[in-house]
Amino acid sequence: METRAAKRKAIAATVSDIQDQNIKKQRLVLSEITNLPNFDEEPRCVKNPRIKRVAAKKTLSSLDSDFDDENNSKAVDNCSYAKSNTNVKFSDPKNCEHFVDDIYSYLCRMEREGKRRPMFNYIENVQQDVTPHMRGILVDWLVEVAEEYKLLPDTLFLSTSYIDRFLSHNRVSKPKLQLLGVSSMLIAAKYEEITPPHVEDFVLITDNTYDKAEVVKMEADILKSLSFEMGNPTVKTFLRRFSGISCEGTKAKKSQFECLCNYLAELSLLEYCCLKFLPSLVAASATFLARYIMWPKLHPWTSTLCKSTGYDAAELKECVLILHDLYLARRGGSFQAIREKYKQQKLKNVADLPSPPRVPNFLFDEE
Repeated sequence: METRAAKRKAIAATVSDIQDQNIKKQRLVLSEITNLPNFDEEPRCVKNPRIKRVAAKKTLSSLDSDFDDENNSKAVDNCSYAKSNTNVKFSDPKNCEHFVDDIYSYLCRMEREGKRRPMFNYIENVQQDVTPHMRGILVDWLVEVAEEYKLLPDTLFLSTSYIDRFLSHNRVSKPKLQLLGVSSMLIAAKYEEITPPHVEDFVLITDNTYDKAEVVKMEADILKSLSFEMGNPTVKTFLRRFSGISCEGTKAKKSQFECLCNYLAELSLLEYCCLKFLPSLVAASATFLARYIMWPKLHPWTSTLCKSTGYDAAELKECVLILHDLYLARRGGSFQAIREKYKQQKLKNVADLPSPPRVPNFLFDEE
């Protein structure tokens, strides 16, 4: 006959088995689940350590290339318009041909919103001390700051947007203009960069002209003035798409063409009168002029570009001529930071490319 002690031991052993089973269920990993797709078999990289190492290196390489702004495009950039490819694999996040038009339409609506647009004549109507030349000096200096801290081009474009939007509604004295610039870049870096510079870095770059408290206060003033509307499409946003679908020639030519488009886009930041143009129009104009500079015997504006951008060549004429004057230093010749930046070998020396002295009027006529 079983004693009471033996019964208690048997019950305790049963409870222990049940607890062990629960623990095992809680520790179940994805590879043990058989009713999910792609997990029926252990991946080859798990079985073979060498494959695992190679896969890890390949992943790191792809991450590096994603952050190389001059040689690669983001997810929206390479939406390739390959309409002939009907077998779309939705597992690839870069294959977005089915909704690229919706994305572009959304960005076009956003860029026209009044809260995201600066006044094109704020210097005449709002400011007393700030002049177009002073604004150009500030932007030219911010290009050097962005180079110093290796910031993304998107950060530079957003910084300039914040400056113009703030100046459209707030009068700023000449001594505070540089403070506005570094504070705007601080906000843009926090918005765009993975590891943005610290406040102390921006204090240091001004040679301690301002202290940390002043930068932080200006940062707060900017955020309040812009109602915390930090995200808006810039010229760079549209340029990625336009340059990706308009290049002619080899991979090397494509890389040089993209650098030239970026150069023209950054030159537009220096010119106060470019504020009257929408970012998408400036991006389209930079694409037009880059094609004309690299392939002067071809018509720079095709029906595909017209359809993709939504602009006819005639609509781009004024902006293209301004960009051409900037390229030839007929405008903004005293601002050298962007020109020196794009004379570097890593940016294909596009600032030294020759250009015809004028853009013929017939290029803007409708075909």
